This record gives sequence, C-alpha cells and structure tokens, in this order.
Amino acid sequence: MTQPGLSAYAGKPEEAARSLDILLDEAVRVIPKSLRKCTPVAVKVTAGLRLLPGSQSNDILHAVESRTRVSTLGSPPLNTIRTDTPCDTPTYAVFDLGGASTQIVFEPVFTSDARLEEGEHKYDLVFGGKKHILYQHSYLGYGLMRARKHVHRLVDFMSSIRSAPSQKETENSFVGNPCLAKGTRRLVEIEDERTGVKRNRPILMNTSHSICELKPCSFNGVYQPSLLDTFPSGKVLLLSYFYDRVFPLLSASEKSKSKSPSEPTFSVSTISRTADIVCRGRTEWVKHWGSDRELMEELEGRPEWCLDLTFMHALLRLGYEFEDGREVMIGKKIGGTELGWCLGATIAMVGGELTCRD
Repeated sequence: MTQPGLSAYAGKPEEAARSLDILLDEAVRVIPKSLRKCTPVAVKVTAGLRLLPGSQSNDILHAVESRTRVSTLGSPPLNTIRTDTPCDTPTYAVFDLGGASTQIVFEPVFTSDARLEEGEHKYDLVFGGKKHILYQHSYLGYGLMRARKHVHRLVDFMSSIRSAPSQKETENSFVGNPCLAKGTRRLVEIEDERTGVKRNRPILMNTSHSICELKPCSFNGVYQPSLLDTFPSGKVLLLSYFYDRVFPLLSASEKSKSKSPSEPTFSVSTISRTADIVCRGRTEWVKHWGSDRELMEELEGRPEWCLDLTFMHALLRLGYEFEDGREVMIGKKIGGTELGWCLGATIAMVGGELTCRD
C-alpha cells in the first residue's frame, strides 16, 4: 500500500500513473520471470477517484492503463484464498464503509418464484466449484467522511436561517452542532455555496422521499432484496470504518463473547448505546474508558466520533433496515487473512482461466 491515493493527483494524470511504479516494481521482484506474461494486472478504484470533477477521473485511468500496458508484470500470486471450502458453507453479508462511499454485497436466498432482478447490482461469481448469484451496490456519497461534510454543511445552513444565535454562540463565535460530543469543538471548513463555486446541497439518508422504481428498495431509491426476507439469519460482517470506530470502544466482555476477540459479535443496538455514551462527553468517557489513556486521547481528539457512530447506526437501522437485535460482526481479518475490497476484487481474477501471452 502506498500513499497518497490516485485521487490526490487531480489534474496530474501522468504523475498518478507513475505513483504506481513502486507497486509494479515490487511485483516484478516477487514474480518469476517465466510467469510474468501469465500474471494479470487489474486496476480498481474507489469513490475518492470517482468523485473528481469533469474528466479528471477518466484522465487518470487512461494514464494508468497506458503505463501498465507497457509493463511485463502483474500482481503477485495469492495463496491466502481457499478454494477447498465445503459447498454448503454459509456466506456472509458484507458491509464496507469507506470515506466517500459504502458498499453492500450478499447472496440472497429466495423462496417460491421470487428471484433477483436483472441489472448492474447482480453479480455471478463462480468460486470453489460453486456458482453464487450475489447482490451488490455501492452508495456513492454515503461514506463516513462525506457524511461528516454533509452534516456540517447542514448545521451551518440551519444556523444561517435561525432568527438569532444563542448568547453562548455569540460570545464564543461558534455554531452549536448536536452531532458532536458534548463539551467538544471542531474547527470545520465550510464551503460557501453562495459564491457559486460549487452548488452541493446537503445530503441526508433518503428513505421516504426518493422514487423506488424497482421494488423493494433500501434507501435513496435503490433496488435491494430485503435482508429480513432473503437473509434473515445469515452472518453479517462489517468492515473498514465500522471496525475502526466501534472495536476500540467495546468492553472486554463484549470482545470475549466471540470465538475470536479480534472479530467480536454484538447486536446493532450496541452501536446505538455506544454512540449515546460517546455523545454525552468526557464525564461518561471517564466512567467507561477512563483507564484506557490512549483511547481517552483519541476521543478528545475526535469530536466527530459521536457523529460517526450515530451515522453508522442510522445506516444499518434506517438504510438497510436491520432490527436493533440483529447480530453483526466486525473484523479486519478472517483466518489470518486481512480483509478489504481489493482482496475481494481479486477473487474473480484468481478463479478465472489465465493464458500466457506469446
């Protein structure tokens, strides 16, 4: 992994392409020369790049494509994906929360004559000798960092139309934000939409006013088979920011309830209860985590942790319509293998037939 990502090279496509050289060089180092022509190269991007304005995103992708086409290398072989898993092994519903988008993928099970509708959301995966028909969708703009921006912009807008700010706000020159932990402050850069530079409007989780053209829908008018009906008791795995924000706040007893303390299982309501504690401020932090000095410093330095947890709970309860009692699991690794979207994107390539070039 290298930093920064491709989206940091907006307007500089050639520099973006060159930033991958260190990864390609490493691939050349570990792949035997005799196998390089048989090793595929895949470039996948996340919402951070897709959100770049105009043609900047495509310009970067074209530059990357041109640079990788002249290379005689690829990604190193994977030996951590097992293909000998029994065919009756139950699958997980996986939810990934990134900075700019959030994703869902699961294998719905239908009864009677119901089926998964055709569309981009349908993904046929052949892996381990078995065919899986998966539902997938990426909600652009509903990642954690984008959610923060939208909420701050909305709070700023609401403060501008109020008849008068409170005396405390006037004296201290701040805007009250109910989404930050009590007693904390955050200096936030808000883009002035009145200048006309950008006309982004606040985005909230739209569960009732968006048009659902193909039923059933989750939020934002997006078709999705009901998790309650088609995945009522399957295992649910939460990745990325879900893990980063929730895991450090779980008690030792909550972590030990799972077979693996690093992959704890708990109910959706746990996120709500934890958010409530975090949002109440330092007095409550001391009661629950006062002995963890490192965590206390994290909470004091991240006033938006309250907002983050609240958004996560809303995403699961209102967006995906999980019951508060639904059991979910968070993790970074399963069976010693670190999880991530790029690993999942590689599965189809690993399961395919690779042909050497002449």
